[in-house]
Amino acid sequence: MLPIYEIEPALVAAMRGKGRVIVQAPTGSGKSTQIPQMLLRHGLLGEKGEVVVLQPRRLAARLLAKRVAEEVGTPLGGVVGYQIRLESRTSAATRIRFVTEGILLRQMSFDPALRGVSAILFDEFHERHLYGDISLARARQIQETVRPDLKIAVMSATLDAGPLEAYLAPCETVSSQGRSFPVKIEYLQKPVDFEAEPVWDVAARECERAAAATGGDLLVFMPGSYEIGRTVQAIQGRPGLRGLVVLPLHGELSPEAQDRAVARYERRKVIVSTNVAETSLTIDGVTAIVDSGLARIARFDPHRGINTLLVERISAASADQRAGRAGRTAPGLCIRLWTEREHGRRPAQELPEVKRLDLAEVVLTLKAAGISDTFGFPWLEKPERRSLERAESLLADLGAIEPAGGITPVGRRMLQFPAHPRYARMFLAAEERGCVRAVALMSALTQGRGILLRGGGREVAQAREELFGEEHESDFFLLMRAWQYADKQGYSLDACRRLGIHAQSARQVGPLFEQFLEVARGAGLDTAERRVEGTDIRKCVLAGFPDQLARRLDAGTLRCELVHGRKGVLARESSIQRSPLFVAAEITEVGGRAGEVSVLLGLATAVEEAWLKELFPGDFRDAREVAYDGAAKRVVSRRERRFRDLVLEAKSSAEDVPLDRAAAILTAEVVAGRIKIETWDEAVEQWIVRVNRLAEWFPELEVNSLGEADRVTLIEQVCYGETSAKGVRDKPVMPVLRDWLTAEQLAVLDDYLPERLVMGNGRKSRLTYAKEGPPLLSARIQELYGVDGRLAIGHGRVPVRIEVLAPNQRPIQVTEDLGRFWREVYPKIKPELSRRYPRHEWR
Repeated sequence: MLPIYEIEPALVAAMRGKGRVIVQAPTGSGKSTQIPQMLLRHGLLGEKGEVVVLQPRRLAARLLAKRVAEEVGTPLGGVVGYQIRLESRTSAATRIRFVTEGILLRQMSFDPALRGVSAILFDEFHERHLYGDISLARARQIQETVRPDLKIAVMSATLDAGPLEAYLAPCETVSSQGRSFPVKIEYLQKPVDFEAEPVWDVAARECERAAAATGGDLLVFMPGSYEIGRTVQAIQGRPGLRGLVVLPLHGELSPEAQDRAVARYERRKVIVSTNVAETSLTIDGVTAIVDSGLARIARFDPHRGINTLLVERISAASADQRAGRAGRTAPGLCIRLWTEREHGRRPAQELPEVKRLDLAEVVLTLKAAGISDTFGFPWLEKPERRSLERAESLLADLGAIEPAGGITPVGRRMLQFPAHPRYARMFLAAEERGCVRAVALMSALTQGRGILLRGGGREVAQAREELFGEEHESDFFLLMRAWQYADKQGYSLDACRRLGIHAQSARQVGPLFEQFLEVARGAGLDTAERRVEGTDIRKCVLAGFPDQLARRLDAGTLRCELVHGRKGVLARESSIQRSPLFVAAEITEVGGRAGEVSVLLGLATAVEEAWLKELFPGDFRDAREVAYDGAAKRVVSRRERRFRDLVLEAKSSAEDVPLDRAAAILTAEVVAGRIKIETWDEAVEQWIVRVNRLAEWFPELEVNSLGEADRVTLIEQVCYGETSAKGVRDKPVMPVLRDWLTAEQLAVLDDYLPERLVMGNGRKSRLTYAKEGPPLLSARIQELYGVDGRLAIGHGRVPVRIEVLAPNQRPIQVTEDLGRFWREVYPKIKPELSRRYPRHEWR
């Protein structure tokens, strides 16, 4: 009996009670196949309800459905069925339905009440796929609102239950210990360079050793179908592995070929699989694992603005999952194709997809479900706000969502395509123009590593030109011709190398091309081969990348301006050197010295301005703007034609400039320090301080002080009537300042706080006013002869501080009482001063 049956009573009770359960059970315990049957057997699905089992991978969904159907004793598509992208084996009788994660989320979008669904099981949840996270959040929302009877179970072999328990509270956790046998882990003694010695050759060699050390079947992990095919060939060529059945296992195989891989055989077998065999599927009889340590991992590629699948090193947790496959039925062996030291440098866990993928597709799906506020959505793990903003901005650029956040009719049509919104939008444009195959191929060419090698020199460039001709319309067209050539040559290394084509990357385009064609057929598009115009294809590229529209600034350089206020440089290797307007399907930021970042624009497609009006009529406008021309140093009237915020054409004129706008713009330049008003000198600043001190010291006079905002207003009044920096520079300031006050206030200002003070000896001395403290009178000692006691202004209410200066204008003493100075200080310093300055009068 499978270990999962140990928890059957607790599981059933929890589902009947709180309706939310976390199931922790090791790989091979039977949770994926048996728990759906338990729910059906115990009547937890009602009379006609179904349990939906979410699987991260299509292959696992199909194979698990097939196995459960066999166990239940009904044909596949009857009581037990599956539904994956572009394929469905279900009927009205289906009660257990295995689906991929995107299928359920789309069902939630079109049927928010999930009619007919009694329970949802989230299998292998530890992998933290984006659609699994979102589907769980939506399921919780639905359960808490319209479907309190809906039952939810989250299942995994290696799940950290703590955060999930808090998220699903109230819920129950049930655990099965399962049973497993020890697995011996072996590492390579030296690191291997897979560029020099292909990974399939290393794997075949280690398979031979593992087969000799164990008596069961072998499971080899490879990142993709191409590596799997080469590994199968390499294993079949090893003398020590003759007689073993060698079978591939990956999602691109036919159902019959997939079934052969997991079937039982009299002879020992070697299964070469992608990471689909890492979880979900338990393949009986495996006692040895050979792990390449590689997988195709989905990540957001900021250069292309899409999610891509790239071959990367797996995490330590994934490596442990793979090793555990060898210990299900007997002691096992796992040989890792890397060193133990290298293992220590691997990340402990893979980042959840919500932290590393572009969110545009899932945000569009949420919008379709009526969730306009994605920032407030109850995420299991909240993505970065910048990621959500980027997704919403792209969807708005594509015309998929409205400014208020709701989905548009175009956005709803885009949901028909289980692809990134960029390509969904391109397919909609291709449907109108009859170039679906071309768009499918372009989409495939952008998914992985570029197929054209950089460099290669004049010889490679000349060979390409001779074979493909000159290209001035789109870099995509050169890529398409290069791939078609490589495909016809059977991806021959010699033939590809002569034209600078990366043969392995080109080979990987073919299956992706077929997948995109399937997506198009599934949405009802015509994928027949036909002759199409390059103009139509380029319009499709524009439809998918309008947010990366660029305009050349001049013909002499490659500098460009882009939508959203960005700047960049067209890549030198681009063939689109003559077009003033283009879209870039790749944007690369390259760090330079002192933190500078250069933005390179690649994979360019020439477009025409008329197409912008055709595809995005609401985003095209003419505008008139009054602005400061820094080169001419004057305010000009600027007429612009714009696509969104990108200026396509601008004409400037110094005529017809509104004086009020000119004054405001010139004021901003003055405040920023880029224009200096020469007449705004220290006397002006003193006048402003005097007004402010008058308001402070004599509030009964009701004089308004001059704050920073008032200062800007004064500058604007000075600038009024001028349109150039020169006119402002020489403009008199004091007349404007004096107009700030009434005639009565001006008289009061000069009376209470004069610029000069007449002293007792008849001399006039300048007063300096500060923002704080009393006014200061600075005078040479000889000028103060005959002045005694304290000085004051403002009808005697404001004391004056006196700065006594030596003949060389340097301060001797600062005092508010000259009488005391003459009595106590002067007698002490007079001898020294008279010796140093004998020509001056000393009383």
